[in-house]
Amino acid sequence: MALVLGIESSCDETAAALVTSDRRIVAQRIASQDDAHAPYGGVVPEIAARAHVERLAPMIGAVLADAGVTLADCDAIAATAGPGLIGGVMVGLVSAKALAMASNAPLIAVNHLEGHALSPRLADPALGFPYILLLVSGGHCQILRVEGVGRYRRLATTIDDALGEAFDKTAKILGLGFPGGPAVERLAMEGDPAAVPLPRPLVGSGEPHFSFAGLKSAVLRAKESGRFRDADIAASFQQAAVDCVTDRLRIALAATEPAPALVVAGGVAANSTVRAVLEGLARAHEMRFVAPPPALCTDNAAMIAWAGCERLMMAQFRPDPLEIAARPRWPLDPQAEPARGAGVKA
Repeated sequence: MALVLGIESSCDETAAALVTSDRRIVAQRIASQDDAHAPYGGVVPEIAARAHVERLAPMIGAVLADAGVTLADCDAIAATAGPGLIGGVMVGLVSAKALAMASNAPLIAVNHLEGHALSPRLADPALGFPYILLLVSGGHCQILRVEGVGRYRRLATTIDDALGEAFDKTAKILGLGFPGGPAVERLAMEGDPAAVPLPRPLVGSGEPHFSFAGLKSAVLRAKESGRFRDADIAASFQQAAVDCVTDRLRIALAATEPAPALVVAGGVAANSTVRAVLEGLARAHEMRFVAPPPALCTDNAAMIAWAGCERLMMAQFRPDPLEIAARPRWPLDPQAEPARGAGVKA
């Protein structure tokens, strides 16, 4: 059994965790920066990086103390090496390099997206490869065929904005504060999802890719019109987003080989409405539906440590060199063709 220390600092969550190869989260801590970024309605990279510098070292010490172990007991040090806000990624990766050097433990540079992609396997030992993954967060919106550790085939991506970003922008338009996703979901429970006529971008196009920029603009116009209650706008936005996701998934599922499970991961995977609709879609396609617990959906270090465990257990495991660089962009499927009309976010 291996014990891996994981570090996550790709955006505005500072996190550290200890996870074993038999799927036990031995200890974990996470510090949110919501209050620091709330006045700006979004994450300010410089503020985030400074907060990681201040918090990470004490947090790692606290996690080790919580578990009653020392750095020498760790079989590997895993840290997010990208993609993400480069300042924050560098803080976590440099810290991991120093710890690996001090303890003579192997360094594992983890793709943040791979952390999300493999996190359902931490919570569900029965989930094997392959599976179809909907990865939805504030910065990413993709459908992938997960064929193994390090083996990902991208089936669809966003050509502009991610779904989590659309939730956050809708929250900002409605004055709900930051972070916006949970606030929109709560307000949507009080509204009528059919009250506001909002578009479903790319639905019916025959392509599996996503687009949410036009939906965000439509939400802004609905708010500025003064004709609709905020709760109805939130509910109608959430319904439009869910309709887009299910339509894209149906097309992607029809275009790839069958897989036993439909999996959702990333921050938006914590949304109960999204989960319920996807569970129904999986049932209709005779697939098992898997979603990690909400605590593993948002950015966390347990998923990074688990991705490190998955890598460490591979027969062909090789530690990453201490010279490895942080990466602001790092696609899971570098060979995927660019989506038609896609910008740099894809």
